[in-house]
Amino acid sequence: MSENCNHDCSSCGENCPSRDKAPDFRAPANAHSNVKRVIGVVSGKGGVGKSLVTSLMAVTMRRRGASAAILDADITGPSIPKAFGIHGMLGATDDGIIPAVSTTGVKLVSLNLMLENETDPVVWRGPIIAGTVKQFWTDVMWGDVDFMFVDMPPGTGDVPLTVFQSLPLDGILIVTSPQELVGMIVEKAVRMAQMMNVPVLGVIENMSYFKCPDCGAEHHIFGPSHVDEIAARLGIPLTAKLPMDPALAAACDAGMVEMFDGNWLEDVAGAIAAL
Repeated sequence: MSENCNHDCSSCGENCPSRDKAPDFRAPANAHSNVKRVIGVVSGKGGVGKSLVTSLMAVTMRRRGASAAILDADITGPSIPKAFGIHGMLGATDDGIIPAVSTTGVKLVSLNLMLENETDPVVWRGPIIAGTVKQFWTDVMWGDVDFMFVDMPPGTGDVPLTVFQSLPLDGILIVTSPQELVGMIVEKAVRMAQMMNVPVLGVIENMSYFKCPDCGAEHHIFGPSHVDEIAARLGIPLTAKLPMDPALAAACDAGMVEMFDGNWLEDVAGAIAAL
């Protein structure tokens, strides 16, 4: 280290040993939080069912006996509270924000639970949105949580970058759909995770097939599945396939996602529990 060092490596051309250590941008958790595992749920594009997968993963972990929470980082499109049938404003004390708790005990925080009207748009610029997501980690009193799932907005912009850098992620799940175009976009999300040194735990294909209620045959409405092919090419160890299920969609619309009947994500839950 030069004797004239100002500790700002971005403005310095010296090849110091201190450069070998990557800076740690992680934000401290609230003093009343004890979160053991943090899993990000990401997608390369919108509309593939990322919030659905986030909800189902939290519910599945609760069914396995673990405590679960959801940090809704999709600030401009928060849909998690609706899936769980939770409305109204969050409470707070001098120590921090109190998360909402679902019927089966899933804790969650979403900006929709901080708006006077749920339909009010959030017209904020990127840095403000990213700062709000960080506050959901630092200012919320999460208590004891075995597994927290972070529902991120699609893409590789400000909020995903903030989550990757500020939260102690143990890994991410990538949500996709059968189309070839989405497969290409998945690779962008994988490359971002690799750049940030965050492991990709699995890829989940939503709307993978429709199972006929009469004959039981599976019909691939959006074409054949590519999830196993994509996972093999990118070295992702785990895959899962979610069907197009009208009953599941109706349960989410009615705020009853916790009542769903299906074990599609059980293998993914088992792998996460093994962390």
